[in-house]
Amino acid sequence: MQRARLPDRRPGPEPLDALPGAVLDLGGTVVARQQVEIEGSTGADALAKVTGLVEALHRQVTAPLLGIGIGTPGIVDLGGVVLSAPNLGWQDIHLQALLSERFACPVVVSNDANATALAERSYGESAADTLLVRVGVGVGAGLLLGGTPILGSRFAAGEIGHVVVDAGSERPCVCGKTGCLETWLSTRRIQEDLSGARTDAERARVLTVAGEALGSVLAPIVAALNISEIVLSGPHRVLEGPLATAAMETIRRRALTEVHGDIVLRLSELGDDIVLRGATAMVMSQQLGIA
Repeated sequence: MQRARLPDRRPGPEPLDALPGAVLDLGGTVVARQQVEIEGSTGADALAKVTGLVEALHRQVTAPLLGIGIGTPGIVDLGGVVLSAPNLGWQDIHLQALLSERFACPVVVSNDANATALAERSYGESAADTLLVRVGVGVGAGLLLGGTPILGSRFAAGEIGHVVVDAGSERPCVCGKTGCLETWLSTRRIQEDLSGARTDAERARVLTVAGEALGSVLAPIVAALNISEIVLSGPHRVLEGPLATAAMETIRRRALTEVHGDIVLRLSELGDDIVLRGATAMVMSQQLGIA
C-alpha cells in the first residue's frame, strides 16, 4: 500500500529533552525522584549527565541498595554495553561496567523498550505473549514470548523504528535511510506534522497516517508470531483514538483473520514511570531471581 504523503523535513539527531530517574522500592513505588536536562547533549557530555543523575539519586538512598537499573535507547548487549544509540551519539559505551565500578553495586542496563515490556509484565496486566511498542524520541518494541524477553542474535530484536515503511518516501531518518517508521511515529515527528494541521480532520489524518505506518510494520510480526496482545506505551493524547484505530485496522487488512482474530491492542496504563519500573524489574530479576 502506498503511504500517504506528508511534508518531508530534514532532521538532525533527535536529542532527548530530559533524563528521568528515581529511587524505587521493591513494590515499584517511587520514593525519590530527579531528572537532568539533556539539552541536546551527546557522547561524553550525555554520559556525564547520566552519571551525574545516578550520583544524585544514589545520595538519596536511605536503605540497602539492591542495584541500579538503566533503560536506554539503542541496542544493548547482555553485558550492558550500548552498542549503538544514535540519539545520544553513543557507540560501544560500556555503561554497565562504568556505573558498576563508580558506585560499587550491581548494575543492569537494557534497551528502554525491553524494560518497558518487563514493566508491563511485572506491574501491569500484559499477557505472556506480548509485543510492546514504545513511542517517544524514537520507536522501539519489546517482545515477550511465554513471559521471556526476546533479544535477538545481535540484541536488536524490536528495532522496528528503522524498518522502511515507504521506500519512495523522502522523509529522512537519523539512521541515514528515508521512509523509516520513526519518521512518522516518533513523538517529535508527529508533533511537527500536527503543527501544520489546522482542523480536527487534518489532525486526525496525521494520526491516522502514523497509525497506518505502525500497523504495516506490526502485521508481519503478528502473522509470524501469532501474539495475543500489542501494548502501546507513550503519550496517550497521541496514541489513543485515530492512531491506535488505524494501526489495528491495518493489521486486520494485512494479516489472516485466523492470525489476528482475538488479538488485543491497548494502551499501557503505567504512565510516565513505566521505564523506571521496568528498570526495577530488571534489578529484581537479576538479584532476587524474581521473574
